[in-house]
Amino acid sequence: MKKKKSVYEKVLEFKQKYPMSVCFRLEKNAEIVEKHLNPDENILYIFAAQKNNNPFDIFSTAVIALTDKRLLIGRKRVVFGYFLDSITPELFNDLKVLSGIIWGKIHIDTAKEFITLSNIDKRALPEIETMITSYMMKEKQKLRGI
Repeated sequence: MKKKKSVYEKVLEFKQKYPMSVCFRLEKNAEIVEKHLNPDENILYIFAAQKNNNPFDIFSTAVIALTDKRLLIGRKRVVFGYFLDSITPELFNDLKVLSGIIWGKIHIDTAKEFITLSNIDKRALPEIETMITSYMMKEKQKLRGI
């Protein structure tokens, strides 16, 4: 039986595919997402970005995992503790993509907050947008009974 890839292995694949994305401490950040995955949850897509709106702040790397239940954003604090955001389809409102010369940003609008993911290799933006919006729209249609 084939061994299931860890969150860290999957995010490394993203980093190898899109090396211009600015991200550090991937293993520690991936551990946060791994810790909060439910036993029946499967990862559909994973990437890394800075969870901020400042292109010069490169110390808030997050590992973002789209699962078959929600979107998880995990960040390990440098000293103690960590941050975890969980966005379920019913809380998801909209997604906006901004592309620059080298890097891009993803803005995620939810019912409760506005999340900015920055310093992403601009070549990854279409893939990220397609994966997140297609999943969220499909799940929202199920919730509405369409």
